[in-house]
Amino acid sequence: MPRSVNSVASRARRKKILKQAKGFFGRRKNVWTVAKNAVDKAMLYAYRDRKVNKRNFRALWITRINAGARINGMSYSQFMGKIKSHNIELNRKVLADLAMNHPDAFKAIADKIK
Repeated sequence: MPRSVNSVASRARRKKILKQAKGFFGRRKNVWTVAKNAVDKAMLYAYRDRKVNKRNFRALWITRINAGARINGMSYSQFMGKIKSHNIELNRKVLADLAMNHPDAFKAIADKIK
């Protein structure tokens, strides 16, 4: 009996990977073995950096809140400590937006907790 090879599935698997490699440079986009490694690595980076992205945004928000707090005569840690003790339920994302785009509202919050 002749050997049975599922060429349809094999081809589909390769096409799927090569489609994911669209836009890559050089052989990474059209040579199966190179593209497979490149796509695997890209997926790894994408998974890892979805987590890193959250860290980066939190750091950005903290920097902006710190700048706004220092304008109002406090450090970041003092500001956040007083926010928590006064039971103000605003997260860092909202506070950073206020500090950046609505300094009057941020100043009102700072005056309230002083």
